[in-house]
Amino acid sequence: MIKVDNLVKKFGSFIAVNNISFEIKKGEIFGLLGANGAGKTTTIRMLCGLLSPSSGKIVINGNDVTKNSEKIKELIGYMSQKFALYSDLTIYENLIFYGGIYNLPKKQINERIDYLLSWLGIREYKDFFINQLPQGIRQKVALSVAIIHNPYVIFLDEPTSGVDPITRRLFWDIIYQLKEEGKTILVTTHFMDEAEFCNNLVLIKSGKIIAMGSPEQIKKIKNNGRMYLIKVDKVFDILHLLKEKLPDSDVFLKGKSLHIAYDLPLDDMKNFLKELGINFYFIKEMKPTLEDIFLSLSKGEKSF
Repeated sequence: MIKVDNLVKKFGSFIAVNNISFEIKKGEIFGLLGANGAGKTTTIRMLCGLLSPSSGKIVINGNDVTKNSEKIKELIGYMSQKFALYSDLTIYENLIFYGGIYNLPKKQINERIDYLLSWLGIREYKDFFINQLPQGIRQKVALSVAIIHNPYVIFLDEPTSGVDPITRRLFWDIIYQLKEEGKTILVTTHFMDEAEFCNNLVLIKSGKIIAMGSPEQIKKIKNNGRMYLIKVDKVFDILHLLKEKLPDSDVFLKGKSLHIAYDLPLDDMKNFLKELGINFYFIKEMKPTLEDIFLSLSKGEKSF
């Protein structure tokens, strides 16, 4: 459904997106993950046709974005990172307005509004002004505006930013329902736990792709996906010792425990620690999180 080839975006001498390529299949949830300033929003704005690439090519459902911008507008829905609704209009008035922008017939607009208000559970708020609404309801309204024309592809730029954990999970339930309807969804986020909800994803750092694949594939990129949790006394002394002895591995503190990313079987790991004179009173093998992998792959790179 979406193919991106060697995409670059420069602002003067600054390279915001640095030669990235990926493909998104029809009907999948694809994640674009990275810290703030990684280039996610710049990428999604190019995919929507709102920014022109410095070089590279974007094709959506067989249409070149830079050559068929009007056709692309019919195919996609875009929920921007910045809240883009009119605060002096009600929910209903905003939906009427955006339905008109998409040139939907009046009957179709009313049918879509009725469906969206019911589906998202916001009918009781339809006559509220936007600035009267809590953040979670505002996000639902922004999504309604993005999909009022029933697009094939939906771009969601950090859709759960600023909402509580319960609302975040409910929003992802909505994203899954859209997927079940056959929609292709690209979502950007800096919440690494949300990556688990994606079928495939890329991790992006300073405008570059540093990892690509399914969540499970990415977790196995380093150390065969092997990580150990150990509990020791004098935790900071042991932390510094392990960083000295394992300079190419990831050793970090989480709470009162040490996490060590190292590709050794459990018994060999125990013997290795004993050889270093480390007395541990608990050790277990565990799977790294996507956050662990992202931080590991980002080591030594500058952020902007």
